[in-house]
Amino acid sequence: MLYYLFRLLEQFDVAGSHLWGYISFRALLALILSLVISAWFGEHFIKYLRCKNINETQRDVKIDPFGVDKKGVPSMGGIIIIVSILIPVLLLGRLRNVYIILMIITTLWLGLLGFLDDYIKIFKKDKEGLHGKFKIIGQIGIGLIVGLTLYLSPDAVIRENISQPKENATEVVVPMEQNVKVEHKMELSKSTKTTVPFVKNHNLDYTDIFSFLGEYKYVAGWIFIMIMTILVVTAVSNGANLNDGMDGMCAGNSAIIGVALGILAYVSSHIEYASYLNIMYIPGAQELVIFICAFIGALIGFLWYNAYPAQIFMGDTGSLTIGGLIGVCAICIHKELLLPILCGIFFVESLSVILQVEWFKWGKRKGRKQRIFKRTPIHDHFRTQLSQLDPECSYVFKKSQNVFHESKIVTRFWIVSIILAALAIITLKIR
Repeated sequence: MLYYLFRLLEQFDVAGSHLWGYISFRALLALILSLVISAWFGEHFIKYLRCKNINETQRDVKIDPFGVDKKGVPSMGGIIIIVSILIPVLLLGRLRNVYIILMIITTLWLGLLGFLDDYIKIFKKDKEGLHGKFKIIGQIGIGLIVGLTLYLSPDAVIRENISQPKENATEVVVPMEQNVKVEHKMELSKSTKTTVPFVKNHNLDYTDIFSFLGEYKYVAGWIFIMIMTILVVTAVSNGANLNDGMDGMCAGNSAIIGVALGILAYVSSHIEYASYLNIMYIPGAQELVIFICAFIGALIGFLWYNAYPAQIFMGDTGSLTIGGLIGVCAICIHKELLLPILCGIFFVESLSVILQVEWFKWGKRKGRKQRIFKRTPIHDHFRTQLSQLDPECSYVFKKSQNVFHESKIVTRFWIVSIILAALAIITLKIR
């Protein structure tokens, strides 16, 4: 809202009003504002939760070899994150931008889904929370909304870049609208393409997968994109949810991922950088930078209270929302195939749970109890003592006697996330 106000004042030559036209100014302001809101609102919200006795009651304290008791710590801290994201975005963003609209809808949709889960756990005293099928339905719903919007909205378009040889045989990337030979392709267009990491001609057109369908391949390509959107949102939101098992773990990893996404969104929205890197130019994606900066600031502010020892937990209200926002942002900038690298921590957490469950089921059919890890998600494996294991069960990985404090585990996971984020960014040049 402030964006439109100051752009109006710019017409009357009000000093300083032109600054609101700069993405860098609004992005940094969004980061600072969200951080301040998160830190200020967090303090008062924690006091309110303690006053109302809205506390964590289902924590398994036996898993911690250091005897840290986390029962009684307020939960549903994801509300702090959501509020701290939305206020700066509503104040500083261009609210008519299709990508901003999608991110706001995703925040509210998944925030409500996570809130219902936390509400059932805390107030109904049901450890299972919201039934899994309702979570899946909710995630499928937001996936369809995002996919259909990108398909139907006239604002969700791209311009592609092409390469031309110079006279000295060196190759230079030229924006398509600057190339006279393809002048008829100057207009913005819908695209079913995505970026493939580590490949020189690194755009994959989903319609090519369905070339055997002839004239129907375009429709099939968009249907595939919608399915991909649903899978991405579901996978990343559930991965973030599993990662939220230690103080500061999910918030720190997500903030690091947010920095990488912000860089990718910025270069995709800047025609010169997009031309230089030979990636898709996505007009309007610069507004995602505003949202992502608010996202990062909110998470950093939340870490003030969530770092070990945590004064509040984000709950599913926060973790499901965080994961969904990361997935939708990647879809909007056509970088979803980078998520296995960028969100590697989340996927390893999910994979560890899947492997553990399937391995146990396989052993059970053979009449014996066996597991791969001491505990899952994988971060719990590193803080579980041998004395805590089931003596009747065999384990593939249990020889290590080392048990790490959760603050060390969290810090090391952050370091891995930084490495993965850097790797995701340099894939723009390594191909």
